[in-house]
Amino acid sequence: AHYKAAHFFQPEVDFILDIGGQDMKCMKIKDGVIDSILLNEACSSGCGSFLETFAHSLNLSIEEFAALAIKAEHPVDLGSRCTVFMNSRVKQAQKEGASVGDISAGLSYSVIKNALYKVIKIRNPEELGKNIIVQGGTFYNDAVLRCFELILGREVVRPDIAGLMGAYGAALIAMEKYRDALEQNKIFVNNQTSADNQTSNDKGISTNNDNLSNVISTLIKAEELRNFEFNSTTRRCGLCSNNCMLTVNKFSGGKQFISGNRCERGAGIEKSGKDVPNLYDYKYKRVFNYTPLDRKEAVRGVIGIPRVLNMYENYPFWFTFLTELKFRVELSRRSSKKIYELGIETMPSESVCYPAKLAHGHVMDLVNRGIDVIFYPCLPYEKKEQQGADNHYNCPIVTSYAEVIKNNMEVLREKNIKFMNPFLPYNDKKRLKQRLYEEFKDFNITFGEVSYAVDKAWAEEENMRKDIQKKGEEVLKYLKKTSRRGVVLAGRPYHIDPEINHGIPNIITGYGIAVLTEDSVSHLETVKRPLRIVDQWMYHSRLYAAASFVREREDLELIQLNSFGCGLDAVTTDQVQEILHSGGKIYTLLKIDEGSNLGAARIRIRSLAAAVKEREKKGRKPHKVGYEIKKIRFTKEMRSKHTILAPQMSPIHFNLLEEAFQSSGYNIRVLPSISSNSIEEGLKYVNNDACYPSIIVVGQ
Repeated sequence: AHYKAAHFFQPEVDFILDIGGQDMKCMKIKDGVIDSILLNEACSSGCGSFLETFAHSLNLSIEEFAALAIKAEHPVDLGSRCTVFMNSRVKQAQKEGASVGDISAGLSYSVIKNALYKVIKIRNPEELGKNIIVQGGTFYNDAVLRCFELILGREVVRPDIAGLMGAYGAALIAMEKYRDALEQNKIFVNNQTSADNQTSNDKGISTNNDNLSNVISTLIKAEELRNFEFNSTTRRCGLCSNNCMLTVNKFSGGKQFISGNRCERGAGIEKSGKDVPNLYDYKYKRVFNYTPLDRKEAVRGVIGIPRVLNMYENYPFWFTFLTELKFRVELSRRSSKKIYELGIETMPSESVCYPAKLAHGHVMDLVNRGIDVIFYPCLPYEKKEQQGADNHYNCPIVTSYAEVIKNNMEVLREKNIKFMNPFLPYNDKKRLKQRLYEEFKDFNITFGEVSYAVDKAWAEEENMRKDIQKKGEEVLKYLKKTSRRGVVLAGRPYHIDPEINHGIPNIITGYGIAVLTEDSVSHLETVKRPLRIVDQWMYHSRLYAAASFVREREDLELIQLNSFGCGLDAVTTDQVQEILHSGGKIYTLLKIDEGSNLGAARIRIRSLAAAVKEREKKGRKPHKVGYEIKKIRFTKEMRSKHTILAPQMSPIHFNLLEEAFQSSGYNIRVLPSISSNSIEEGLKYVNNDACYPSIIVVGQ
């Protein structure tokens, strides 16, 4: 809709920036279709509400606040930080004597810098093209508009209905669909004739009465609009464990609209997409649907395993291993808000990702069920899948979060629970057997028993992976046979948990689009290396392989799931985007945490589907280029001819390193201290989730 409106005002539009009160949308246009869509994250910092909040704090209307900004002579450099931090920066500027106008102008610059550096991530204004449309209510603010033009060094087009462009575009689309319906139903316009039973209306449109009902507008009449009433209430759905909070809007005439639901059932609609493949659902069941030994057969007792982090990949191994040793394996219950709340008092950090927070509740669930032995191993390495990858580490949280559990859940000591969290060489079968023998010898288990159990578990995990790959290939055949489209919903193994993904797979299948997991297709393509990043994390390597496969398929798109606050996964986003863009694909990222409001996710999914449909309609074929890069290696000959530039990461230590390198024959120069310019430059290249030192280092 936003593109349709922009195209109406500027048919040659190359780029659209829409900044509203709560969100921000950027669209790059190529050959008359949307080439990429970028949206801000869940936080509304840097949007219209951001400016309005500051205006109201000074007892000014937003119009007065903007007028002062236009006349400002010395705008304050406030950067593009979060609103919380910006408050303190504004107060500091006031203490230093900055005028309200200078602060307002500085905030206007911050809004634009947030859009350019954090959302669009431009490095050169030329990347945006020549014809730029700005829209959204925030651009009614002349100061914001002028800041954008000054930073870009060019004028842009702001339609006089900037705040209504989405609605205007929707109206244009409705008109197009109406005309298409007239054409499809053989309803003729003006002087053309149809069948004998046609009539003419006062607008000169000849109508076939049998077909007219297919295209009559459902807009209510003016009289009905004058008498229009509605009532809004909230209630819990209660039809499944999600128990969504629904907002029920009832309208005069008996109709109603329900929002807040994660699936069709909450809206009282018959479930659609139930026959569309959903490999998230399949994988979840394949990983966890194991039947434990009967207590009579479990001669060595009961061991509890929390349904957490690495278990979404490794549970088949550990279940098989422990079952072969005659333990009854008790798995914690499915994730839910109740599980989360069970462990909330033991969480030492609010900034850790939601999947890690859930681990506390899962362990507490086992404790409450009277389990006195809990097994939660630490695995620094995963088994290597991509042979060309630099390494195959697990992420630090997955590797060692059991240590956090052990040191922060006092209940384990209070109830004398045996908490087993050994660090294990999971990728090396021979060493793994020895380490597991050492860990379980207190249970009077022989090395032979451990060795046999590991072999069986190793084979079972391989069977699980092959089953998922086979299912992926079946879905690809289904797509070809039915001419449907599919989405590889790519993330980490724990994203298959419905509590963590908040039902996003079901939303996608509800649109008639099949959902595949990244590991169901990653085996079908080899990544073209070297990549721009250091490819050392196993699940990242799998993700790159899946993206490489998707770029080659016309019937597939990729949506990446990412947990809020995951700085490690921030590395993947730019690389996956680069791989997809090299194949003419649109990159879509969904950031998720414990919040279950999926409005933004739905917008992104529907935007992707609409953009793909528009491409097909216009017959545009993607232009593919290579995504691998040529890395320049430092050779012995360069030692005497080249200067090595090192960022200033530690003022004392790096100065010592400079001397050490130079005494060894290297011409190295540590860059000078940090400047505001280096921070500005770093913002152009570094992902939002990366730490502040990363911005400084890259900027230098």
